[in-house]
Amino acid sequence: MQNRTARHRAASALAVSVALIAHGAPAFAQETDPPSAPAEVADETVIDAPESSATVFEPDYFTQFAPRNALDMLSRVPGFTISDDDNGRGLGQASQNVIVNGERLASKSDSLRDQLRRIPADTVIRIEIVEGNALDIPGLNGQVANIIRKSSGTSGQFTWRSGFRAYNTSAQLYGGEISVTGSSGNFDYTVALANDNNRFGADGPIFITDAAGDLIELQESQFSGRYDNPNLSTNFTYDFGGDVIANLNMSYQIDYFERTDSEIGMPATGPVRTRAASRGSDGPEYEVGADIEFPLGPGSMKLIGLERFERDNFESQLIDRFDDGTQAIGSRFIQTSNEGERIGRFEYGWNLWDADWQLSGEAAFNRLNRRASLLELDANETFVALPFDGGTGGVTEDRYEAILSFGKQLTPTLALQATGGAEYSKLSQTGVAANSRSFQRPKGSLSLSWKPSSDFDIAAEVRRSVGQLSFGDFLSSVDLNDEQERGGNNELVPNQSWNFDLEVNKGLGAWGSVKLELRHAEFEDFIEFFPLPNGSEARGNIGDASRTHLELNTTLQFDPLGWTGARLEVQAIKRWMSVTDPFTGEDRPFSNDLIDLLEMDLRHDVPGSDWAWGAGIFTNNQAFYSRRFETGRGSEGPVFADIFIEHKDVFGLTVNATYANVLNARNDFVRTVFDGSRPNAPVLFNEVQDRRIGPIFRFSVSGSF
Repeated sequence: MQNRTARHRAASALAVSVALIAHGAPAFAQETDPPSAPAEVADETVIDAPESSATVFEPDYFTQFAPRNALDMLSRVPGFTISDDDNGRGLGQASQNVIVNGERLASKSDSLRDQLRRIPADTVIRIEIVEGNALDIPGLNGQVANIIRKSSGTSGQFTWRSGFRAYNTSAQLYGGEISVTGSSGNFDYTVALANDNNRFGADGPIFITDAAGDLIELQESQFSGRYDNPNLSTNFTYDFGGDVIANLNMSYQIDYFERTDSEIGMPATGPVRTRAASRGSDGPEYEVGADIEFPLGPGSMKLIGLERFERDNFESQLIDRFDDGTQAIGSRFIQTSNEGERIGRFEYGWNLWDADWQLSGEAAFNRLNRRASLLELDANETFVALPFDGGTGGVTEDRYEAILSFGKQLTPTLALQATGGAEYSKLSQTGVAANSRSFQRPKGSLSLSWKPSSDFDIAAEVRRSVGQLSFGDFLSSVDLNDEQERGGNNELVPNQSWNFDLEVNKGLGAWGSVKLELRHAEFEDFIEFFPLPNGSEARGNIGDASRTHLELNTTLQFDPLGWTGARLEVQAIKRWMSVTDPFTGEDRPFSNDLIDLLEMDLRHDVPGSDWAWGAGIFTNNQAFYSRRFETGRGSEGPVFADIFIEHKDVFGLTVNATYANVLNARNDFVRTVFDGSRPNAPVLFNEVQDRRIGPIFRFSVSGSF
């Protein structure tokens, strides 16, 4: 199959190697100059040179890691971090920092990592790390990985993931994926069956104290849960010739979630209480997406369509019983949600005045229909319905967007990209709080990238964005276990923001590479909990807010020190946030947002063997949440640590064994509940949870066929 433009064509291995040597680079990783002519590879696909400013990683670079797929390969590119943004507001412009053969991966139901995992390693010709502004894909900025792959005959791969914990959970036995990828003539296909699953739980004491710190109740608690997500997905591509290519993506999955909580409450005075609580959800989800690209006039037109639907059946129940024969009390909450999205989009691109232009338009129709009921346990231990009209209703959004994009290489080292446009949206709500309103919002961006040398580049962007609403915030909901209820808000509007981003990348030669990102956002109509006039609370627009995000990603290779095959990956994040609390008027961070994070992963691929081993640590710190009647924070830590050992050829299979939570990180939760509205109400009680997670053991086997 012959690709359409030079941006997604590959050079022959020989030509790239010659260019690398000419630049005096470490083998298989350096900026390249294009050869004078395209070359042919084994499947007779004609491919051209990489971008002249690209840093190229050929398959030989990854041999020591024995990769199975494109995700394995990309994870070993020094200093590169995959950004898996799901384009929550429609399809929009590109935001993920990985493309394949110069094209975006547009599926919303399959994550970027899932899609990369289905590309066999032996079909990858090379990986180019390029500056997003140098591509004719609007929206890309900073480092972008362009995975150049070739068509091939049919091949398959599989991964089985299992694990177990020492306490509170059943074994995790049915995780993994099996996929088949191949081509026949002009037809390419991928079919994958996967199950993303997890088992979780913890146990330990909960201390309930009054404002003076005196014990009100000691609770012994335990929870256990499971999650499974069986998923069948397909991708079909057909090259009609004449630069006409069509794609069809389909997926179907079912979500299963269950959690049970048990608790024994021993108050300072009064009867012992035994609690049995459970929550669970299930429901199907499907997505069908298609696109076709074809020449039209002086450029090319791409038409995209997507239909997505999800049903969620949720139920929670809580019953408290007492050892003195006191009447049991309990509640049940039932909620059924049907959520869908339908999108039509066009992208028309052309070249004029040595610049890349694109005009795009998108129409998106989002919908949510929800039924909810709240029941209470009566004297006969029968659940009886209570009034809960605010939890039932529907929300729709009709949205239209038009964007004009311009991109130009101003000098050999400086590139510019600019976009401008607007969106119109109409929000409608049915039910007891019926309402309808419309908005017009400007959108756009301006970005510059500068690459003065092969191992150094800077990218800067200013962007005006519109956020994505969660339609569930329009309706009322209940959390039984934490005794929380929130109202609905039919006046919600999407937040808007000015975003200022700076990314600096520096190669360290044989030592690795480092990337520094600085992002600042100024929000309008920021959304958090706010007080309702009736004395309750809901999610709502609370005014202006700001957030500054500083992130360091670096890969340090120890070969220069004589420790061949060893490397350390480091990610460090720090955030500064400011928003006015609508309950207290104080300045604080965003509820539940990340404050700081540190992750370090050491891997050693032992030279001359198929063995690898490593260790990692992870710690993060989140902000307290703020609500009308309480404030608190949930966390796990303070530090997670794990060690692993891997053999890359056990009868042709890769086998990995991991011992996680070596440092005995725990499940923690603290909150202060007030006897009325904050900040003037007195403290009703303080709650501190400190629960054991215990050691976690994981085992995986992957192979090809």
